[in-house]
Amino acid sequence: MTADDTTLRAALDQGNLPILLLVLAQLTGDAKWLEEPYRPSRTLALSDNDDGGFTESRQAEIRAAAFTVLRDWRDGRRVLPQPPADDRITAMLSVSLGEHVPPEYGETMAEEAGFHTRSEVSWSGDRPAGADRLHVLIVGAGLSGVATAATLERLGIPYTIVEKNPAVGGVWWRNTYPGAGVDTPSDLYSYSFAPRRGWNRYYAKQPEILSYVQNTAQDLGITAKVQFGTELTSATWDEANQRWHIRLRRADGTTETLEATAVISCVGVLSRKSIPDFDGTDTFSGPMFHSSEWDHSVDVAGKRVAIIGTGATSQQMTPALAGVAGSVLVFQRSPQWVAPNANYLRDAPTSVRLLMEQVPFYATFYRLRLIWQFQDKLLPSLRRDPAWPHQDRSINATNEKHRVFFTEHIDRELGARTDLRKKVLPTYPPYGKRILMDNDWIATIKRDDVKLVPEAVTGFDEGNVITADGARHPADIVVLATGFQATRMLAPMEIRGRSGTSLHELWGDDDAFAYLGMSVPDFPNFFIVGGPNTALGHGGSAIYIAECSIAYIAQMLIAMVQRGLSSVEVREDVAKAYNARVDTENESLIWTHPGMTNWYRNQAGRIVTTLPWRGVDFWSMTKTPDLDDFTIRQS
Repeated sequence: MTADDTTLRAALDQGNLPILLLVLAQLTGDAKWLEEPYRPSRTLALSDNDDGGFTESRQAEIRAAAFTVLRDWRDGRRVLPQPPADDRITAMLSVSLGEHVPPEYGETMAEEAGFHTRSEVSWSGDRPAGADRLHVLIVGAGLSGVATAATLERLGIPYTIVEKNPAVGGVWWRNTYPGAGVDTPSDLYSYSFAPRRGWNRYYAKQPEILSYVQNTAQDLGITAKVQFGTELTSATWDEANQRWHIRLRRADGTTETLEATAVISCVGVLSRKSIPDFDGTDTFSGPMFHSSEWDHSVDVAGKRVAIIGTGATSQQMTPALAGVAGSVLVFQRSPQWVAPNANYLRDAPTSVRLLMEQVPFYATFYRLRLIWQFQDKLLPSLRRDPAWPHQDRSINATNEKHRVFFTEHIDRELGARTDLRKKVLPTYPPYGKRILMDNDWIATIKRDDVKLVPEAVTGFDEGNVITADGARHPADIVVLATGFQATRMLAPMEIRGRSGTSLHELWGDDDAFAYLGMSVPDFPNFFIVGGPNTALGHGGSAIYIAECSIAYIAQMLIAMVQRGLSSVEVREDVAKAYNARVDTENESLIWTHPGMTNWYRNQAGRIVTTLPWRGVDFWSMTKTPDLDDFTIRQS
C-alpha cells in the first residue's frame, strides 16, 4: 500500500461496507466483524449494497476501524494473514450478502480468488520428458485461447495457436462498434489466474477488455506463439499414426499443413456473423455493414442511421449513436426485457480503484460476491412450474415477481411516454431471452431523434429499409445488429474424425452436441472450449466455464503423457447419456417454454448453446476426468 493517510481515509469513505467488514474480519481474525451489530442488510437484485443498510454512525465506525487496521498493515505493525479456508469463504460471504451461500462453493471460490490453484492440473512429480512428444494446436486467440495457452505454458506442454485475425482478442478485437462492452461485471469477467485490480468501469468497454486480454497474453509469453492471419480450414485424424493432419490458410491465400497430437478449438459461438436473407441488400446505395465489422471510415454525424435488431449489441450501440447521428431508427422484431443496474453506466471512482488495487482481499471479496450474485443464484427461479396458472406471462411465482419488477422499472423510465409501452414491454416471461442491462435504453428511445420501429425488416431498396407492413423508412447508413450463427458451431472448419465423418455431417447444420461440451465420439484428441451447452443462459462469466473446460482438457493431456497414451476418445454411450441429461434438464427450464424464440435453440427447438446447470455443477463435473468414460489407446 502506497496511499498516505489522507488518501486512504478518502478512499475508505467510498468503500463498500459489506466488503470492508470482510476485510476487517480477515485481517484481524476477530469474528465480531461478522456478527451483530455489523451484519449488513441483504444485497438485493444487481446492487452492490454499498452502505450495507447501516446508520451513518455505524458506517463511520466501520470505516474508522478499517483505516486503523490498514494503516497498521501498511506501516508494518500488522502481518498479512493467510487466505481463509475454503469452508470459511462461504460462511463469510453468507454474512456479507445477507443470504445463504452453500458450502459446496467454497473450493471453486477459493480457486477463483487465487487462494489456491486446481491441484489436479499439475504433473504428479517433475515435468516428464514425455511431454515433449505432445504438440497441441489451439484454434483461436480470444479469451479462451489465451487461457488455454496459459495453462499449457505453465505445464510446459508444447503448443501453437492459429488466429484468423491479425491480433489477440477474438470477439473483443472484432467488435469495435460504438458503445461495445460487457454485460457481466468487469471484476467477474476476468481470468482467475490473472485478475485485473482496478477496472476503470464497473462494466468495462471494449478497449479496456481488449487491452486486458492482449496484455495478459503478452505478459505470459503467449503472443509470440500465435500465427496471426491464419485460419484452420480442415483437420483429419490419422488413426494409424495417431495424429491430426491440419491444413491452414493464410491471409494472403497461401496454405500450409502441419501435424498435431491434439487439437483444442477455442473459436467460441459468437465468431461468425448472422445476416438474414433480406431482399435488395445489393441495391441499397449507402454503407451497410454488420455490427461486428464496423466501418470506422463511415461518418455517422448528421446521418440517418438504421439499426436492424434490438439485442444486446443494439442496446449498447443505440445510446452511443443517439445525439451524434442526425437520427436513429431501430427495427425490432420483439421487445427485450431490460434490468435496472446502477453500476452499468458508472465509471469506477479513483478511490474505489485504489481500494481494489491496494487493500488486501478487497477486490477478491468483491469478485466472490459477484460470483454468487450474477452466476448461479438465479437458476432455480428459471425452472418451469407446470402448475403455475399464468403460463402466458411467467413460468413460476418467482419469475412473476421478476416480471412485475422489470415492468415497474420500464414504466418508471417511460414516464409520460405511455405511447411507447406496447412497443417496449415484452409479453413473454423474463429470462426467456437473454436479459439485458438497461443501458439508458428507454431514455434513448424516448428521444425525438430516435424512433423505434416494431416491425420485422424484409428488405431494402436504394434509400430505404422496407418492413413487413410494406412501409419504407429512409436511411443513409444501415447497421446489421443481427447477431451470430451461435448454433452453427465450428463452421466452416472441416474436422474429420476416425471414421472419416466430419463434424458437420455428424451435427448437421445446427445440432451440435458434445460430452461436457468438450468431447465428441469418433474424434480422438479433439477438444472444444466454449462448445455445445456451455454458455451461461442464467448469467455469469463465460471465462469461469472456459477455465473449467480448460482444466479438464489439461488433465486429459497430463494423463496421456503420464500413462503413455496416444489417444483418448469419449465413448459413444457416455456422450449419448450425458446429452440426454442435458436435453431433459433444458426441457424443464424457461428457454424451452412454449413460444420462446432465442439464439439458444436450433431450428428443431433443441437447446444447443446453454448449460442447464449451475456453474458450480459444471465445475464439479469437470473437476477430475474419468478415463473410464474414454476409449484409450496406448502409445
